[in-house]
Amino acid sequence: MAELRALRVVVADDHQIWRSGLRADLGENFAVVGEAGTAIEAIEAIRREKPDLVVCDLNMPEGGGIKVARECGADVPIVMLTVSESERDLLDAVAAGAVGYLVKSTPVEELRRGLWQAAQGEPVFSPSLAALVLGEFRRMHKGSGGGQALSEREREVLQYVARGHTYREIGEQLFIAEKTVENHVRNILGKLHLNRKQELIRYALDHGLE
Repeated sequence: MAELRALRVVVADDHQIWRSGLRADLGENFAVVGEAGTAIEAIEAIRREKPDLVVCDLNMPEGGGIKVARECGADVPIVMLTVSESERDLLDAVAAGAVGYLVKSTPVEELRRGLWQAAQGEPVFSPSLAALVLGEFRRMHKGSGGGQALSEREREVLQYVARGHTYREIGEQLFIAEKTVENHVRNILGKLHLNRKQELIRYALDHGLE
């Protein structure tokens, strides 16, 4: 079997020491092709390097991770790696276009696994933040319109996606093939007129689907 190539990553954080530490922690499966200390620098590095993944601090000069996600989230998976466990920060990051949100205290192996999944387009969240996502998910009023067109199984899949589960995990929970989960997500996006999974998560949160 051919070796998997290292994922090309841009790391954005206004603390150079943290960037150096993260570069070391990522290991051989990740190749840091660009670093940035501000949102503007990050956007320039992303457009220049066209990486597979961006790991970005939420709070940086010139707009922070939110600006980076808004500008580049449609083109590359962006994961916020931050000290903030604020529900508002989490939801704002997802709404801006981030595919993941991990806290800086995340263990190294868990971080590597989460970033690898995010590079494949899977939404990832730190386990400590799952309760925040679900709390928001349940508080929102029942949706109307597009959400009503979803089948019961599609609503189940949507709920798992909003919780940050991978396609494989969703398949195991619902006893269906991973490919079937992918098809359900594709159908959901089509019915809701959405084109990115982070938009799908935002829709689930906004409409309180459960």
